[in-house]
Amino acid sequence: MSVHVEEAGDHGPLLLCLHGVGSSSAAFAPQLAELSAYARVVAWDAPGYAASPDPEGPLDLDGYADAAAALIRERGGGAHVLGVSWGGVIALRLAARHPGLAASLVVADSSPGSGTDPRKAEGMRSRAAELAELGPRAFARKRGPRLVSPAAPGALVQRVVDTMASSVRLPGYAYAAESMATADLRGELPAIAAPALVVCGDQDQVTGVEGAQAIAGGLRLTAHVIVKDAGHLANQEQPERFNAWVLSHLHITTRIPEQESQPCL
Repeated sequence: MSVHVEEAGDHGPLLLCLHGVGSSSAAFAPQLAELSAYARVVAWDAPGYAASPDPEGPLDLDGYADAAAALIRERGGGAHVLGVSWGGVIALRLAARHPGLAASLVVADSSPGSGTDPRKAEGMRSRAAELAELGPRAFARKRGPRLVSPAAPGALVQRVVDTMASSVRLPGYAYAAESMATADLRGELPAIAAPALVVCGDQDQVTGVEGAQAIAGGLRLTAHVIVKDAGHLANQEQPERFNAWVLSHLHITTRIPEQESQPCL
């Protein structure tokens, strides 16, 4: 399955970045710019998103995990996988389904899946009809602002809205939403052996700190950190703090050179 990727960096470990359900590789511009000094950073447009072609048929969570696994294999096998929101759910399923490919995980502003709660599952499924009714731009204007904290600068809010508007379309968004609606990873978390960093913005109103805690509490090898002054898109709203935590994690898990500055809580 062919997908579009953005890449930066020519040395160090492979860091594969998986975006949220309303986004694309553009969400990882701060990581491509900064972390590429330490790692080979690859950010995908998931199948059916942005510059990636539509899949030939519906994909479930296993299908997205397998597509991400194929990217890792194409680059020699073995990667640290950074997933935001829906991307974090994919990363966890990838680690469970392809344990030899996930050297470690960074799971940011995510949850064990919307299938843990019938109300959340129904809300996720309803999004496809909302996108069809409103169109990508109005849909993004409605949903985008709640992904960042109330204090987020207007330029960031506009960037989030623009990214969503240019990334989501049917049927790919409907497949992704259904994969989240059916996901409940609580039972498989304890079997994941890859060391994980679980990150959450302190003002995340989407998956929330409780979603991150549910992941961290279920994994065997995990560190759990909170990013101050950040909403659901902590990697974009507080990139310096977020990147510092990721670099610390990579330093521990793969022994890259330690960065000069320490993480800011």
